[in-house]
Amino acid sequence: MTANENINTLLLKLTESFDSSTLIKLTLSNKRNKTGEVNNVFIKPVMIKGQAMLSFVYRYATKDMTKNFGIEQAKEQIEDQLKESFFNADLFTSKADYALLSNKKGNSKLLKKAATSTELPLYRHDNIKKRLINPENNVYLRELGIVTAEWKVRSDMQDKFKQINHYVELVDDVLKTAKLPENYLIADMGSGKGYLTFALFDHLKNTTPLPFRMIGVELRPALVNSCNEIAVASGFETLSFVPGSIKEATIPEINVLIALHACDTATDEAIYRGISAKAEVIMVAPCCHKQIRKQINPENALGEITRHGIFEERQAETLTDTLRALIMEAFGYKTNVIEFIATEHTPKNVMITAVKKADTTIADPLVLKRIEALKTMFGIKYHHLEKLLGI
Repeated sequence: MTANENINTLLLKLTESFDSSTLIKLTLSNKRNKTGEVNNVFIKPVMIKGQAMLSFVYRYATKDMTKNFGIEQAKEQIEDQLKESFFNADLFTSKADYALLSNKKGNSKLLKKAATSTELPLYRHDNIKKRLINPENNVYLRELGIVTAEWKVRSDMQDKFKQINHYVELVDDVLKTAKLPENYLIADMGSGKGYLTFALFDHLKNTTPLPFRMIGVELRPALVNSCNEIAVASGFETLSFVPGSIKEATIPEINVLIALHACDTATDEAIYRGISAKAEVIMVAPCCHKQIRKQINPENALGEITRHGIFEERQAETLTDTLRALIMEAFGYKTNVIEFIATEHTPKNVMITAVKKADTTIADPLVLKRIEALKTMFGIKYHHLEKLLGI
C-alpha cells in the first residue's frame, strides 16, 4: 500500500474506534524535519459540554499547547501532520493497536498488533446519557442519514442524534403525566424531514402500554412522500404523513398535539387546534414573535427596556410565550416551560408543555384578569391566540 493509502486506513480505524468509544489515544512522532518546533503530538478523546471531541497536545521543547477538535477536523489535522511533519503514528484502542511507520524514501507500512490495553477509556459516547433510540438495525435513521450502513452514528450527526434523544426524553416525560385513552392520536404539526417524528414513534412503539397512532403534517409534498416511504420500510404501520398546514390540515380527533418551531402566529394556530380538540397534551417550541413585538408600547418604566431593539425583541419573546401559557391555563391546562435545545445550538430554545387537568370550554375569568393586567402593562391590545379562541 502507498503512504497515502496507509494514512487513510489509519484514519478509518481512528474514526471507527472514536465512534465505538474504544479509542484510547493516538501519538505522532519521528519528525520529518529535525528543526521543526513540535516534537510530538499526543491525541486523546475527551468530553466537552457533553460532546465527544479529540484533544491535541502539541509538545514543544519548552511548552505544551492544547487544542480540541471534532472528529472531522481532527482527521484533517492528523493527515496534514503525517504528510508534512511526522513519519510515524501509533493508534491505541481497546481492541487493537496500529503502528504507521514511514521514512524519507517514501516507504510506508501499517502494522496491526494486539491491544496494549483492553481497558475501556474513561470517555464514552454512551456516558453522555443512556440513549432512548437504538441505532442498531434502525432503518429510518439510516434512510435519514443519521447512521451508516453499519448502523454507527455518523460523526457529523452526533449532535443531531443527541438532540433526537433529548427530544424523545422530554416528550416521554410529559406524556407520562397525562391521562391518554387507548388508540390515542399524536399530531406532529410541521414534521419536516421527520427526524423527531420517527424517533418519538419508535420510542413509544417500544415502551407505551397503550395502542396509538401518529400523523406528521407537512406542507411540502416531496417530504410527505419520502417520510411515508420510510415509515413503510421501517414497518411503522400506525405512522403516516399528510400534506397540509397547521391551520387547515384534516386530522381526526387529536389527543397529543406537537408543533416545533412554527413561525409567529402559526404557533397560536397550533395551540388553538389543540385547545379546540380538547387535546390531553399540547407541546410547542415557538419561533419568531412578531405579532406581539409590533404592539409593545408600555407607558411606564418598562419603556426604558423596550426602547432598545434587542431588549424589545427578547421581551416580546418572553411576553408572547407567557401569554400563551396563561391562555392554556385558562382553559384547564397545567403548563410548564422548559429548555428544548441547548442555548449553544440556538437561542430559540423554549418549549411550552401543557397537560389537560380540567375539562372546560369556558376560560377561567381569574386567569383572564391576569392576562389583561400583563397586556395593559405592556400596552398590548390583543394576542393572536385570544382572537382565535374568541376571548
